[in-house]
Amino acid sequence: MSDLYLSRMRNWFLSSPPAEWALIRLRELLIGALRQGPVPAHVAFEMDGNRRYARSHKIETIEGHHLGFEALARVLEICYKCGVKVVTVYAFSIENFNRPKYEVDGLMQLAKLKLEQLVQHGELLDRYGACVRVLGQRDLISPDVLEVVDRAVATTKHNTDTILNICFPYTSREEITTAIRSTVQEYSTTPRPHSTPFSQSRITQKIMSKQGDKHEPLSSIRESSPSPPPLSSRSDDHEGSVSSSVTLHVESGAEPNVTIYPNAENITAQTIESHLYTAGCPPLDIFVRTSGVERLSDFMLWQGHQNAQIFFLKCFWPEFDLWQFLPVIVEWQRRQIQKERDERPRRAKQV
Repeated sequence: MSDLYLSRMRNWFLSSPPAEWALIRLRELLIGALRQGPVPAHVAFEMDGNRRYARSHKIETIEGHHLGFEALARVLEICYKCGVKVVTVYAFSIENFNRPKYEVDGLMQLAKLKLEQLVQHGELLDRYGACVRVLGQRDLISPDVLEVVDRAVATTKHNTDTILNICFPYTSREEITTAIRSTVQEYSTTPRPHSTPFSQSRITQKIMSKQGDKHEPLSSIRESSPSPPPLSSRSDDHEGSVSSSVTLHVESGAEPNVTIYPNAENITAQTIESHLYTAGCPPLDIFVRTSGVERLSDFMLWQGHQNAQIFFLKCFWPEFDLWQFLPVIVEWQRRQIQKERDERPRRAKQV
């Protein structure tokens, strides 16, 4: 009984006007202090624990998800005030379609409602110039929700200061698979703008390179060389950066008509990265997952493989606020400063 009484007294005090004013000023002071140090450019949140929060507080599951969206609004304002340029959130996994139908339908309708609120009352996004991007498999979204998704994206496309990536519905394996598929399609169907390797200038270059050691004048080579036979494709005639399997029949004095595609050997990690959903975003700096679960759960697997610092927090997502985010930012800043100190001697030696 005493614990309940103390809890009510605490809530009453914190909701009083003087306490609210003091907390607002304290939040602004702390955020201003965070801006004085290094600021992450890209932060990702795996918003986990809505259902467990609902069970622990004996409320409906959908109400737990509703409180989770409210927590997202708080976190976005904190991040944008701190100077974070890109925020990526895991709103709905493709695996969530395996949940009970009533819960999936409820989540879809909740997403529709919140996106409509963003469109109608987008003061937060407009205030910080945030552009909404929805990343995932659009074909899995119901038509009524997809209409609202497109409207939210179109309404905020003029904002260029910050980005809000909403992964919905999404898995990292699907993102990587899509990126690889797009890369293969580009390299197999998009001709490369390149002069044909059988042009007159290319033939002249080959002759000069082969006769370079003999120092034979090019004019004598041309006079002594017989008329070339019809050309056919040979592996040694192709440059290393192009490929073609077309047999060429070239009339005298005419350029051969050949389609040249980029060489698949030139595909790198950067090539795949340019086809990810997050292409154009800065590298991921901080990955946060709430609810105490310590795994990535198919979220940002590619983006989190290098230099991203991962934090697993015990609080549920509806409880997440500045007081939980503050230690994360401070620890990240400490590591960045330490990394800078460690790199100074190495850079000094290189100079």
